[in-house]
Amino acid sequence: MAHPNGKEFVTTRLGAGPRLHYAEQGDKEGEAIVFLHAYADSWFSYGRVLPLLSPAYHALAPDQRGHGDSDKPECCYTADDFAADVDAFIAAVGLEEVTLVGDSSGGLIAQRVALSYPHRVSRLVLIGSPTTLLTNETVMGAREDILALEDPISPEFVRQFAESTIHHPVPEEFLVGSVAESLKVPARVWRDYYEGVLTIDDTARLGEIGAPTLILWGEQDAVLPREEQEWRAAVIPNATLRVYPHTGHLVHWERPEWVVGDLEAFMTDTRRP
Repeated sequence: MAHPNGKEFVTTRLGAGPRLHYAEQGDKEGEAIVFLHAYADSWFSYGRVLPLLSPAYHALAPDQRGHGDSDKPECCYTADDFAADVDAFIAAVGLEEVTLVGDSSGGLIAQRVALSYPHRVSRLVLIGSPTTLLTNETVMGAREDILALEDPISPEFVRQFAESTIHHPVPEEFLVGSVAESLKVPARVWRDYYEGVLTIDDTARLGEIGAPTLILWGEQDAVLPREEQEWRAAVIPNATLRVYPHTGHLVHWERPEWVVGDLEAFMTDTRRP
């Protein structure tokens, strides 16, 4: 199904694994960018970014397992499962390596891909993303509420969850769409992802990331402290941190123009001769 800006929705099976639904746009011969959404989101999390991106790039935004319109298997929602899915997805769509973008907890998965499948990641972009959440009081404090979730999940809960992380307003229509996407995620996936992804800690290995890395962070992020972002920018050998003023946790929701500008500049600056 094509859209005016050339976006199409496609489904692919990951080897013997789940079928993933994804949004795709741009020049299929162009440099590929894969966008990984966060906890209980979908491709739609990049719904304000994709229309601004140059059609010279081949952009792909999958719904990860358990999310959006992708398969929701009964099991297997650890960081390793999600990272293996990214490796299998890149192969399934006929690519070798990509610029990998992950926002919030999608960045935890992107970091794991860069460590476990380094040949897949030509560049890494982390947007409002934690180094680990194990030491994060906000997220670990929500543990009981999240592990107690049952179907159907309340739209009010999901909306509050999103609004608590926004500083600079986003269009109401986009917020409503985002809540509708979150409601596609079963309670069991909320619980399993919480335990399987939000509890990982790769901080001791971040120095092994070889790909050029761009870190984007909002100065008003109520979830993630600045020190953590500065520490990671110093530990990853080839990393740049850009701090956005008057911006909260969901940087790409709040500042899509800035994100696309910085992403495209980063792609150009790190292009191999």
